[in-house]
Amino acid sequence: MSRYFTQADFPGLNKAFPIGDAFLSGPAQLDPEQLRALQEDRFARVVARAWQIPFYCRHWRGAGAEPGDITSLDDLERLPVVTKEHLMASVEAAPPYGDYHGMTSVDGERYRTVLQTTSGTTGVPQPLFFGARDREVQNILLARAYLLQGLQPSDVVHSIYGFGMINGGHYIREAILHHTEALLLSAGTGVETRSRQQVELMHRFGATVLVGFADYMLRLAQTASDTGLVPGTDIPLRMISGHLGQDVRDKLSDAWGGVLVYDWYGVGDTGIIAAEGPSQEGLYVWEDAHFVEIVTPGSGKPVEPGEPGNICVTVLFKDTVYPIIRFDTQDVSSLLPPDPTSGINFQRITGFSGRSDNMVKLRGVNVYPTSIGRLLLDHEGTTGEYICRLHTTDDQDVLTVIVEYVGSDPGFKDSLANSLREQLGVRLGIELVGQSETAALTGLEDRQKPRRLIDDR
Repeated sequence: MSRYFTQADFPGLNKAFPIGDAFLSGPAQLDPEQLRALQEDRFARVVARAWQIPFYCRHWRGAGAEPGDITSLDDLERLPVVTKEHLMASVEAAPPYGDYHGMTSVDGERYRTVLQTTSGTTGVPQPLFFGARDREVQNILLARAYLLQGLQPSDVVHSIYGFGMINGGHYIREAILHHTEALLLSAGTGVETRSRQQVELMHRFGATVLVGFADYMLRLAQTASDTGLVPGTDIPLRMISGHLGQDVRDKLSDAWGGVLVYDWYGVGDTGIIAAEGPSQEGLYVWEDAHFVEIVTPGSGKPVEPGEPGNICVTVLFKDTVYPIIRFDTQDVSSLLPPDPTSGINFQRITGFSGRSDNMVKLRGVNVYPTSIGRLLLDHEGTTGEYICRLHTTDDQDVLTVIVEYVGSDPGFKDSLANSLREQLGVRLGIELVGQSETAALTGLEDRQKPRRLIDDR
């Protein structure tokens, strides 16, 4: 038997990170003092392991920290944040894996390691490392979210997360198969299983739950309609769980016949961090597994309570192969206090609002290309698909939004430009194209997350 199963210790993990009713009656009921004590205990093990990793020794000593300086979560602000740029610099200096991991413990035990990579949406794919234990913890935490959102043993789950070296499809498959009783259709992206074949599979096997990224889930609804299938009837979905962005929930629900739509948030390095529950009032941070700060982009300093900033996460269970402490995701959100009516005493985040490293500054105004999609939803005739092109004209940066439009209003281009200017505070260029004509630029069919910005400067 592979050492993976013995090192994972499934019975111990299910006790430490319960799901379903055991979660609601256990960690969800911890008061602030009990929760902090649990976090501190887990944090101490993660910090101790990090000091054994060359990357952290170099990164922290460069900021003046020494072993023994960081004794509690209150000391986190003394440490510099870690960004993808830091990790990729490590890979470049110590190819091919970098030195931010330790596949062997200090006593010589070889950790059974899972190697995946990021999707490369923002550049060269980054190696991701998982020990058996932390791999299964993040699987458990995703199953916790699905169960909280209403997943049943009788459900047939259709997953459009990609496979290959990226983690997404493997992660979802392991979470559902290892920690739920639902049946899984692991279709993958539109390259792995073409869109028409995907909707035919959903129809044939009676898919009741759809999981993935909102952009491609909308495309599948259109594909189903184009093939004569009625979403919500011929394909009996009752629930969607995925990554929504802002204000796409209603459109996604309507496209699939009025199903319930739930959001969750995580990144490749950490696995799931937060998820919506039945009330859909913010995403509960799994605080028994993660310590989340919202920090100012660039400085790493925590923002004022309730203010937006970058999600910065310390993973409290990654104490073997790849510790993660103060990882600045560069995804923008804000923290909300616990909802006393929900029965879950964890803080929440408002969800994904854009990427600070994908921000474009135009004449003093910050524009997030990933957030423009929600502004298009109010305009009849748009498909919801778009891409932004940043270029320079007369020594001035110009952002042009290439929008799919299937309407017939000759004045639509001007009215859209005026609407975006009113909402964003700066004028953008507008280029209208037909349905599906942005797909080659966004990679909607073959990328796990569509591209929304092309920088041609």
